[in-house]
Amino acid sequence: MSCDALVLPAIRGLTPYQTGKPIDELQRELGITRVSKLASNENPLGCSFDVVKACQAMLEDMARYPDGAGFALKKAISNHFALDEKCLVLGNGSNDVLELIGRTFAGAGDEVIFSQYAFAVYAITTQAIGATAVVVPAKDYAHDLAAIAAAITDKTKLIYLANPNNPTGTCFGQSEWDAFMAKVPKHVFVVLDEAYTEYVSRADYADGLRALAKYDNLIVTRTFSKAYGLAGFRLGFAACSAEIAGYINRVRQPFNVNSLAMVAGIAALADQAFVQESVALNRKGMAIWQQALSVLGLQAIPSQGNFLCVDMGQPAQPLYEALLREGVIVRPVGAYGLPNHLRISIGCDEENVHGIEALTKVLGK
Repeated sequence: MSCDALVLPAIRGLTPYQTGKPIDELQRELGITRVSKLASNENPLGCSFDVVKACQAMLEDMARYPDGAGFALKKAISNHFALDEKCLVLGNGSNDVLELIGRTFAGAGDEVIFSQYAFAVYAITTQAIGATAVVVPAKDYAHDLAAIAAAITDKTKLIYLANPNNPTGTCFGQSEWDAFMAKVPKHVFVVLDEAYTEYVSRADYADGLRALAKYDNLIVTRTFSKAYGLAGFRLGFAACSAEIAGYINRVRQPFNVNSLAMVAGIAALADQAFVQESVALNRKGMAIWQQALSVLGLQAIPSQGNFLCVDMGQPAQPLYEALLREGVIVRPVGAYGLPNHLRISIGCDEENVHGIEALTKVLGK
């Protein structure tokens, strides 16, 4: 018997989130050994060796359940970012927290606003909870905060903003942020997704954590998957008022963050030298890619993340497939409404060289 008729309509219409192709999958498919994965915005340095040591020490106690409250990790986050521990929600990646927020505050009959070209999880979460998505056209590939504010209605419950945005890499500044928040009613929750905040170089960046004391309706999410190099551990958190955190924690699954992830997060926070090294490598690699793209006559959207969204000037899917045959995995973003673009993560020196050589070859330059 088909269960199609038994599934909620909102779920029937969902398309699963597409992740970047794994390295071992490409090796199995094509029988190649040299593979550079520049698809998932991962840290090419891996993670801090302090994380490895901390996790090795933890392995002997893996028969025990994790601390469901995450006391030690919350303490470390609180100390590092000067936040009240009662204002934190831990998640299995920030992706988990973004979904928890949607489930807590919106549902059928409510509207959720986000930008064109925004992170796919906002749309997936909105549809899964039965809310109505209000997608505001982007401006120069970036969030049009004035237009987003103008889209607010009495039905609006949540606004998802990514700063920097994935997959475009665009970023808004402090003056835009202040003007936007001045227009947002108190009954609307603003979710500021700062997954790539460590990579930002613009001087007027609007740091969400500093704004928490000013706005009771603000929820900031952060991840350990990017600059901290803990993508495989799945660890993120939300910071907000203690009242908001209390409600989100009511729907959070018990033990949603595993013991190794919590130990890894504590060790990663303590090694800020590794984060600085990761950011420096990213800036170096970004410059190399920008120069190479210029030589190839390609335009990339200016990025404040650890990736570039590149206009290939032609349908990008065939180029993506050709790059796979050269052992280079990038990310097509046609599902985001950008069929001529490829998102290319910044890698280590060897990966960047491989990626540029492969792109030059498939373009016939």
